[in-house]
Amino acid sequence: MSSMREIRNRIKSIEDTMKITNAMYLISSTKLKKAKKTLENTEPYFELLQSTITDIMAHSTEIPHKYFDKRANVAEEKRKKGYIVVTGDKGLAGAYNHNVIKLAEEEMAKPGENVLFLVGQVGARAFSKANVKIDMEFLYLAQKPSQYGARSIAETVIEAFRQKALDEVYIIYTKMLSNAKIEPQVLQLLPLKRKTFEELGKKPDTEDYVRILWYSPSPKEVLDKIVPNYVKGLIYGALVEAFATQTYARMTAMESATDNAKEMLQDLSLRYNRQRQAAITQEITEIAGGANAL
Repeated sequence: MSSMREIRNRIKSIEDTMKITNAMYLISSTKLKKAKKTLENTEPYFELLQSTITDIMAHSTEIPHKYFDKRANVAEEKRKKGYIVVTGDKGLAGAYNHNVIKLAEEEMAKPGENVLFLVGQVGARAFSKANVKIDMEFLYLAQKPSQYGARSIAETVIEAFRQKALDEVYIIYTKMLSNAKIEPQVLQLLPLKRKTFEELGKKPDTEDYVRILWYSPSPKEVLDKIVPNYVKGLIYGALVEAFATQTYARMTAMESATDNAKEMLQDLSLRYNRQRQAAITQEITEIAGGANAL
């Protein structure tokens, strides 16, 4: 059984750790609110781009365009697939990073030639350790998503798609499905799917604005301009949502750690009090025994 001094030291250590986990919980909670607000602010712009493409598809169903090119003539095992994998820069977020990396490995195990783009140092360390070739890293975006960073990623993958260095482009990130559930997702960025926009339908409130863009100068030239911005919007939204879910996962992990620390403190305090009581009882017994002997 541990001595009273050892128990006191453990209690002190756990109390210090609990202060840290509780502080990290509060910081993560504040960051989560800011991330959600940022995501909400980007939605109107993204929805307008989406509705514009939807309107063009509705009125120009037969228009051929490079961003919708499925390259059906390329065999599955020879298709070049680009994966943008978004992890965190640090741990202490439960299974957040592990789940993203696991899903990425499953996707990259499918037939085809993989090109790996990474956001986040945890993913970089994991893939480097597994001897997986990393084609490009985008730094400082996991903890601070920015439209500039999203544009840099979008320009890189779009240019590769145009030059046919990539036949498909995906982003793997974590999405918040509800307030209590987060899950890694695979989102196809390129080529765009006509069916996606056909299912979305047309939004009446943006119809007049959309039609102006649709007729001038031409549907093809409009798509040339807005699809890169649309892809950038998808990437930026994924980065912000990944940061929000990472923050939520860290907040949950720190809350759980704080609760566990409280339970350990209760157990240790009980053990300490029992030992202290036993020591007092023993001293009283020894004093009483000595008195009787006299």
